[in-house]
Amino acid sequence: MEKLLIIDDSEEIRKQLKWGLGKDYQVFLAGDVEEGLGLFRKHQPAVVTLDLGLPPDADGATEGLRCLGEILKENFRTKVIMITGNEERENALKAIEIGAYDFYQKPIELSEIKVILRRAFHLSQLEEENRRLRKSCARNLNTMAGMFGQCMQMQQVFNSIRKVASADVPVLVLGESGTGKELVARALHAESLRRDGPFVPINCGAIPENLLESELFGHEKGAFTGAQARIQGKFEFAHKGTLFLDEIGELPPPLQVKLLRFLQDHTIQRVGGRETIAVDARIVAATNIQMDAAIAKGAFREDLFYRLGVITLNLPPLRERGEDILLLANLFLQRFSEEFGRAVKGFSDEAQRALRAYEWPGNVREMENKVKRAVIMAEGAILQPGDLGIGLKEGAVARGGDFNFDGLTLKDARESVERNMILSVLNREGGNIAKAAEILGVSRPTLYDLLKKHNLQGAAGK
Repeated sequence: MEKLLIIDDSEEIRKQLKWGLGKDYQVFLAGDVEEGLGLFRKHQPAVVTLDLGLPPDADGATEGLRCLGEILKENFRTKVIMITGNEERENALKAIEIGAYDFYQKPIELSEIKVILRRAFHLSQLEEENRRLRKSCARNLNTMAGMFGQCMQMQQVFNSIRKVASADVPVLVLGESGTGKELVARALHAESLRRDGPFVPINCGAIPENLLESELFGHEKGAFTGAQARIQGKFEFAHKGTLFLDEIGELPPPLQVKLLRFLQDHTIQRVGGRETIAVDARIVAATNIQMDAAIAKGAFREDLFYRLGVITLNLPPLRERGEDILLLANLFLQRFSEEFGRAVKGFSDEAQRALRAYEWPGNVREMENKVKRAVIMAEGAILQPGDLGIGLKEGAVARGGDFNFDGLTLKDARESVERNMILSVLNREGGNIAKAAEILGVSRPTLYDLLKKHNLQGAAGK
């Protein structure tokens, strides 16, 4: 039998509800905040009816709102129905903003309150089923070491990872900052025959050049001032596993030579040493720079580029991933709401449009940080664009609904609508150019021109 907690300082109301609802629910009764919270923590009911005016502030709302906050802090999924007087509508609405499910004005009619309770319990059951489904979907999507994505581009990335993971050749991962290049490297390791070996990451751009060689290759005792003992480097730590070289484009030219030598004969020498050490490690490298430009400038060796890029994986920016934007936003919302115990339940329609419209220069990492901050700082249960720190502008138009055109030219708006329509149709049709062109009412050559114009070539399949 479903559990219902009734918190009300009126013994008459408690008896009335116990008598009227006892056949349908397992009813627990409390007359003040402390008793109510004790029963809530003990029995964890899915639904609570809560009088807004409780002692010692029976004529006000401070105790009722405090109790509401404590209940939601314990379990933000609880459906709390506020019981209010006729003059308490403003405080009732404040309770809704905090996270209450609904409010009901006295006097209580059993037939009416029964309908509200049935709806609350039904919604609670649906949400629980939905959470189980989301977790099941997340497990299916999470086969790629924490990466999520349903758009065609990410499915292609996942398929490529599965194909090349066991090939044991170097892989070069290209993509903007924040797109998840390290997650791809971890997925390649997890899906490979080296999965039981170490995964060793190092950011080549985060370590001073004079220390990077020792960090990568290790050093012998006395190799330089302060080298008081023999130290192994990342290559040796990655023996029988995978070495992930992030920001490989920042690797200094002398170390590019040493890396090239390793890729040729799988041996290294420590700094200050003469011994040749055999290392069995797979190299996965990543960068967000334009490698063609770096090679043209002489900043990166062309022969090393081809050695590293036996297999090259390109990660799409978040702005080109269509409905993955809302998928990821909701996954982050669920994760952080549970992690921080906040009663944040979703995004407003305007926030969803803003999420779609925003360009996401920092990609998935930026979204994760924005949603985390919003969950922690938001006042209400539904996130607004202001909570996320984004708005409907910057040359992007949300699909459907009203739109704030402040700061946009007509040309900007036209181009953004055009771009979003093309991307939406391509995602829906799995990148099929012929079908997309037919739906959009343009020829295939015209669609190819539009893809080039909007830099969407990666969204097209065949």
